[in-house]
Amino acid sequence: MCLAIPHRIEEVLDSSRAVARTGSLRVEVRTDLVDEVNVGDVVLVHAGFVIEKCEERDGLELEELWKEVLKVASQGRSEREN
Repeated sequence: MCLAIPHRIEEVLDSSRAVARTGSLRVEVRTDLVDEVNVGDVVLVHAGFVIEKCEERDGLELEELWKEVLKVASQGRSEREN
């Protein structure tokens, strides 16, 4: 199974690398598998590689869904700690 996380491109470093952010996490990602990324693009990242570039509307929806996943996961973690 593959888990791809939505990130937003913050900086393009060169033709095969960029800096992307998801939440408070800022990481360098490889862009070899997609045609082109630009600052502001929402992309799906798996194992440090951008595997898909999203349309803006879809990207916004994915970002919101990912925030919900993290919220639910953190609630479950705090319940287990109590």
